[in-house]
Amino acid sequence: MRLPWAVMLLALLAGRYVFWRCTATLNLDSPLAAALSLLLLAAELWLLAHGFLQLLFTLAPAQSQAPASPDPKQAANLPWVDVLVPSYGEPIEVVERCLRGCRALNYGRFRLWLLDDSGRPELAELCKGLGCHYRSRERREHAKAGNLNHVLPELQGELIAVFDADVVPVRGFLERTVGLFDRAEVGLVQTPQTYMNADPVIRNLALERWLLPDEESFYRWIEPVRQRLGAVVCAGTSFVLRRSALLAVGGFETGTPSEDLATGIRLTAAGWRLLFVPEKLSAGLAPLTAAAFARQRCRWASGTLQTLRTGANPLRIKGLNPIQRLAFLEGILHWLNALPQLVLLLMPLSLGVLGIAPLRVSGAGLLQMALPLYGAQLVLARWFTAHSRTALTSELYRLVVLLPLVGAVLGTLLGRPLPFRVTPKALASGRQTNPEPGLLLPLLALLSLQLVALLNLLPIAIGVRLDLLPESKATLALGVGWALVNVLLLLAALRCCWDRPRSDAVPWLAWHEAVQLAGQPAQLVALSEAGLELELEQAAPQQGQALELTTSDGRRWLLRIEACRGRRLGCSWAPISNELAEERKEWLQQRLYRRDGQWPTRRAPAEPLALAVILSRLLRPLAAETWLKRSLLPANPPNEQHGAVVAEMQR
Repeated sequence: MRLPWAVMLLALLAGRYVFWRCTATLNLDSPLAAALSLLLLAAELWLLAHGFLQLLFTLAPAQSQAPASPDPKQAANLPWVDVLVPSYGEPIEVVERCLRGCRALNYGRFRLWLLDDSGRPELAELCKGLGCHYRSRERREHAKAGNLNHVLPELQGELIAVFDADVVPVRGFLERTVGLFDRAEVGLVQTPQTYMNADPVIRNLALERWLLPDEESFYRWIEPVRQRLGAVVCAGTSFVLRRSALLAVGGFETGTPSEDLATGIRLTAAGWRLLFVPEKLSAGLAPLTAAAFARQRCRWASGTLQTLRTGANPLRIKGLNPIQRLAFLEGILHWLNALPQLVLLLMPLSLGVLGIAPLRVSGAGLLQMALPLYGAQLVLARWFTAHSRTALTSELYRLVVLLPLVGAVLGTLLGRPLPFRVTPKALASGRQTNPEPGLLLPLLALLSLQLVALLNLLPIAIGVRLDLLPESKATLALGVGWALVNVLLLLAALRCCWDRPRSDAVPWLAWHEAVQLAGQPAQLVALSEAGLELELEQAAPQQGQALELTTSDGRRWLLRIEACRGRRLGCSWAPISNELAEERKEWLQQRLYRRDGQWPTRRAPAEPLALAVILSRLLRPLAAETWLKRSLLPANPPNEQHGAVVAEMQR
């Protein structure tokens, strides 16, 4: 099916549905019933309008990007690039990993800067050892934007690349992006963010094979569409921009914690062209806990909405065309969707607790009007989003943070925005895995209310106490089904709040490489800076033994066996001399994070199977993350065709 026809089909189905909702389903029997019925209709109309605006944007014609790369033979003509790494409190090993990755960029003319807003002497020493510039400041005003602006007077490169301190670029990052600045009108080039570890929603339910990170749909669907509209969103990391363009708009925007979005809007309004390269050229750390994940989303919402109070407000800033204004405004206001989403979540309570139907339907109406629209949305969701998400499983992300997000949105609208807080990149010492009360209690309250509504409606719906609620069977069935779906999703969201126990935050990657252990063939199935996991062809040796590993590139390393299960082994890296340890660290980080093309683009699996897996997770607790029980995300290993690990993960 071609895209315009799919959009037209959904538009026709939505038009029929809205007409039916407005003319045949409202309950106006009393002022309270009318208020609830109209509130539900308004929530549905808002979400439908927002969704169709995104679909209409996809009809914009594609623009040529001319993805040129600089010619290595013309090294003398390559522009100088200042690579900036702003930092505030990240663990030293995380910052070191980023700096080593930036230092290894396959580009001959760049300077590397660490901008340390925590003023740690150990980071200054680290920079001295790695040969990069170190800068700190006494007055830490305007958070990340102020940190970046502080070093601008010292920079002399034509281009500036920015990476968060937890992000590691692949070696070809600058090769792939710098050539796009050959055209004088290009002011910024953004690349996708991807993660080297599973986020809490995926990790706490062990859904590494069944769910993609929520950000995937933004970088595989939203950003490419925004490029067609000339409204690419700057995402705050893994981007390159022209220094003269940044200086022309006054530096990074300081009026909002979302300096990336606001600065991108200013650049676009000033006439610069922003480009998006849809290739995974770097990877960072996802939030390590459910609480950190919720705080991150609330900070994004609050910071994005604060853009409306700055000079980058897309409604007021001069220089944008109407389509650009609409695209940027939609990106800001989509955080308001939390309010109508909460209304839809609460509506079964109207029927099950108050005894008031917020809408009245017939069986024929459900089958002829509602089912075609929502069925088409379920079927087409993966297709519209470039197979990056499905319709129902992705609702987990929304539900986990819904009530904190509503609080952040309302607070920002009332003039009390959230203060800027960096997402933690380390596990707190002595931290328990019990959920944070601010995340758990709202979900428990919502679940309790949904259960009350469901228990009240079930006897009526099956005809045991039909006299208590004079509504049609179709209305009762809709209320029961609505409440039941909410209960199941809320149970899954609650389960996401319990973080799987683990001893450290080192990322582990699923691997697929033929190796030898003590001269015997083996398969490397998981790899990290802390150790690896192997599958042997014969019986496993005993725990505690030290054996030599030979990898596919001929390197030899000594391992210590920490765990055995059948033919599976969990091994740590054996202690070696400082010189060899430095060599091994560099070898590991090159393999794990820096190889061109190593981060795969996966497809969201079929939703019915994914939903069944999620429900099965509710019936059993997940074991702590330890040897042979790792949370693994895929990477394309050396000497393998891209996608080999993905196929194995999804098999």
